[in-house]
Amino acid sequence: VLYKESVGTGTPTPVTPEMERVKRNQEICSSVLYKENIGKATPTPVTPEMERVKRNQEIISSVLYKENVGKVTPTPVTPEMERVKRNQEIISSVLYKENVGQATPTPVTPEMERVKRNQEQLSSVAYREGLGKATPSPVTPEMERVKRNQEQISSVLYKEHMAKGTPTPLTPEMERAKRNQENISSVLYSDSFRKQVQGKAAYVLDTPEMRRVRETQKHISTVKYHEDFEKSKGSFTPVVTDPITERVKKNMQDFSDISYRGIQRRVVEMERKRVDQDQENLTG
Repeated sequence: VLYKESVGTGTPTPVTPEMERVKRNQEICSSVLYKENIGKATPTPVTPEMERVKRNQEIISSVLYKENVGKVTPTPVTPEMERVKRNQEIISSVLYKENVGQATPTPVTPEMERVKRNQEQLSSVAYREGLGKATPSPVTPEMERVKRNQEQISSVLYKEHMAKGTPTPLTPEMERAKRNQENISSVLYSDSFRKQVQGKAAYVLDTPEMRRVRETQKHISTVKYHEDFEKSKGSFTPVVTDPITERVKKNMQDFSDISYRGIQRRVVEMERKRVDQDQENLTG
């Protein structure tokens, strides 16, 4: 319910025959690749000792996993998440039961590890080649929060499994190499930005959720501005008074008095009268 309330309105797209065909092809390709990788095995009976070891391994794995997980923010389990979980369990159960028989356990050798990595890479390539066109969906705040939680959990598990390393001194040569790498990265990033992004407009879906967040940010900014204004209202900033400041202040005051009272105009008139009187005295 919470997830559906925070998601904006989307545009429904009809399920076309092309989309149905791509979906069936993906299911067929996944089933074929999975069955091709399974070879013939020799069935072995499941003994009570094997059952006991299996239960002990599950208990140890559960304890170690709980010890390594840090504090996280719980997320509500939505009906959509419940539906996806049930579908995954049903699909996994059907595929596992159909294809797995009784086998003899073998040790994991480096060659098997290499083959496994190659298979994962081939599966990733085959999966990407069979993908069709998809409809983009808006990234909601709930999806962002879940993504951050997953990143934090992954970071905690990664850091706890790391072994202790030997510190090495940071030499001038290492500093120079680091600066060179930063310069190269900056040049490559700027070149890629100019070729791909610069001069092109970025299109963002204007969903109701984004409009609500934008309005909330405006309200928060307005409240913060008024709060700072109310705190600073009535206060003043002290300024040190020196002789130069006093002289400039007195000159400004004199200029203001002269302009306001008209003293300059009267001085000019008195000077003109004095010149006229001197001229009359000289001619008389």
